[in-house]
Amino acid sequence: MSDIFRDMKLLALTQKTGYNIMQQNGQRKYGPPPGWIGPPPPKGSEIFIGKLPRDVYEYELVPLCEQFGKIYELRLMMDYNGENRGYAFVTYTNNEDASKAIKGLDDFEIRPNRHIGVCKSVDNCRLFIGGIPKDKNKDEIMNEISKFTEGVSKVILYSSILDKAKNRGFAFVEYESHRAAAMARRKLIANSVKLFDHEIAVDWAQPEAQVEDETMRRRVNSHLLHPSNTVAPSTTCQFHNNKSISSLPKPGGSPKTVMSPRVLSTQPIRFQPLLQEDLSHVPTQGP
Repeated sequence: MSDIFRDMKLLALTQKTGYNIMQQNGQRKYGPPPGWIGPPPPKGSEIFIGKLPRDVYEYELVPLCEQFGKIYELRLMMDYNGENRGYAFVTYTNNEDASKAIKGLDDFEIRPNRHIGVCKSVDNCRLFIGGIPKDKNKDEIMNEISKFTEGVSKVILYSSILDKAKNRGFAFVEYESHRAAAMARRKLIANSVKLFDHEIAVDWAQPEAQVEDETMRRRVNSHLLHPSNTVAPSTTCQFHNNKSISSLPKPGGSPKTVMSPRVLSTQPIRFQPLLQEDLSHVPTQGP
């Protein structure tokens, strides 16, 4: 399809719906709805669509997704030659419509013999940091991590079971946004940043109320022994056709295979999990 024909169809879509389309940072955003007043939809309203043919665009996705509810925003990840990167995020105005879309679109045959995969998207703003000296407190960790990353909002620390005056050797660091957390993760890993002159392990994480020391020790040791491992362990979100994409890891979880939504293949490949934004433009030297 020629670029002119594609642009004409995109223009026709915006004229029909009143939504704007804007491209920035490797993604193209459709929305929010015209005249939208109030805060964005609640968490849980966004879905992930993977295994898209590379020549699928908004004028095909919007009518497909609108069958299940009003779209607040659609973000299609784009590459430099004008094709999509094989996946998109769609935010509905409420959680119920998002759930209906998952049930209705997962394993949908969008082209002959081309089935898409759909599951819930999760906006993660927390990083797991392992290898923290056990004599450091929250304020010290906050000050240290803030020297290397921006947007830190909170440090979550657990006391050692045997010695309440010490931490367990890891912390969860919360950032102001997913983007800030993603940029921090990229910088910490790419630059092999040390905290308190100690090597650290960095992962996406969902904090849990209690985490066993031995579980976390195995996790930290695994990362420190394999510094080239920059892909976070993850749980998986199963599509109806039993192909998986990554979902958020939990601190005590064991590493699992990470599947890519970018390549239309029956074989798994590795990718960075749960991209909420395309960060390929972000320099590895930090924000």
